[in-house]
Amino acid sequence: MDRPHLPLNALRAFEASARHRSFTRAAIELCVTQAAVSHQVKNLEAQLGVALFRRLPRGLMVTEEGDALLPVVRDSFDRIGTALDRFEEGHLREVLAVGAVGTFAVGWLLPRLQTFREQAPFVDLRLSTNNNRVDIAAEGLDYAIRFGSGAWHGLDAVELFEAPLSMLCSPQVAAGLSSPEDIFQQTLLRSYRNEEWPKWFATAGLKGPATVRGMTFDSSLAMMEAAIQGAGVALAPPLMFARLLTSGVIVQPFDISITLGSYWLTRLQSKRPSGAMQTFANWLLGQAKPVCDTT
Repeated sequence: MDRPHLPLNALRAFEASARHRSFTRAAIELCVTQAAVSHQVKNLEAQLGVALFRRLPRGLMVTEEGDALLPVVRDSFDRIGTALDRFEEGHLREVLAVGAVGTFAVGWLLPRLQTFREQAPFVDLRLSTNNNRVDIAAEGLDYAIRFGSGAWHGLDAVELFEAPLSMLCSPQVAAGLSSPEDIFQQTLLRSYRNEEWPKWFATAGLKGPATVRGMTFDSSLAMMEAAIQGAGVALAPPLMFARLLTSGVIVQPFDISITLGSYWLTRLQSKRPSGAMQTFANWLLGQAKPVCDTT
C-alpha cells in the first residue's frame, strides 16, 4: 500500500478499539462519536478484505486477523509518539547516554549539571553510575567517565583532571591522630586497588605492612560512608568529597596525597560524535579546566 494512502485515522480507531475492546470507550479516548469509530473500522475492514473484530453483545473480540495487525499498529504509533516527544519548542531533543564512576557523578558532576541543562536544554541526558567497570558498547553508552591511566583499547579518551588521594576520616577518629604513624592504630579502609595505601605510606615516609588488611570497598561512596561512621581511615580524592569537608563531617588530618590516575571522558573510537555528544564534551571540558589549572 502506498504511504500517501495509509488509512491512519482508521488505524487509530482500530488500535483504540482493540485496546478497549469497545467502540464507545475508543470514541471517548479519540474525542469522536461511537458511530465515527465504527465507521472507520468498517472502512478499514473493507479495504483489507477481512474482519478485525467480532461484534459481541457486550463488547468486541479481536479476530485472528486483528491480532496479527494489532502489534504492528501499536508499535508504529508508539514509535511515532516517541519521535514526536523529542521535539520541544521547535527543537529536536537528542538523547545522550553517559555512564560515570559513582564518586565522580555524585561528588563533582551532579552539582554542575544544572548549568549544562541551561546551556543545552534540548539534550535529554541519561546518566548511569558504575564502579569504574563499564562496557560502553554493551551498555549502549555514548560516553563513559572513568578513572585510570587513559589507556583503554578501542576507546578515545580525553583527560579531565587528576584526582589525588588523601587520607580522610571523621573528626572523632582524627582526634586520635597526632602524626601519620598513628594510622596503624586504625582500621584502613581501601578500594580494590591494592597499591593505594603502600604508595601513601611511601610518600608519608612510613614503613607500612607488606599486606594492607582492612575493609575493602568497590565504591568510594560506600567507603566514605564507613569513614563518616567512624569505621576507620579512608584513602579517597578530597575533590570528590568537598561538600563533606566543607561541612566538617569528614576531615583531612595530614597534607599528604598521592596520584594514581585521572578522570577521563571516553567513547568508542568507532562512534562518530553526535551534536549532543559534542555539546556535552565541550561543556564538560570547560567545567574541568579550572580544576586542571589548580592541580
